[in-house]
Amino acid sequence: MHPLFAKADKLSHTVIGAAIEVHRLKGPGLIESIYEKCLLPELELRDIAVVNQRVVQIEYKGLVFDEPLRFDVLGDGCLMLELTCVQNILPIHKAQLLSYMKLLDIPIGLVINFHKPKLADGISCMILSGAN
Repeated sequence: MHPLFAKADKLSHTVIGAAIEVHRLKGPGLIESIYEKCLLPELELRDIAVVNQRVVQIEYKGLVFDEPLRFDVLGDGCLMLELTCVQNILPIHKAQLLSYMKLLDIPIGLVINFHKPKLADGISCMILSGAN
């Protein structure tokens, strides 16, 4: 089991509650950046440390380099969020989230689609292979 799995699993419930609060106050269908700017302080109000960009070390066939990685939200260093506002979550949304999770060794990720009238219908959970 991934050492951060239990922490991320517990945190996911709080994060979903925060996302529901943002969705309740702002409604569905706005642009993604509005939800991100509202969700970040909502998470901080719930004592969740968040970042949305990080320089990571990439290794490829012996070549090692630093690269700024622009992901939507990383909560407490263990839960990755991909925020979107589209009619339906597409495989590319999940693939991008999973790629970030692999690069940063994050056990759990959530795709949150703020387009849905009921936010619970727009949440998809991803678990890093072998993390649970």
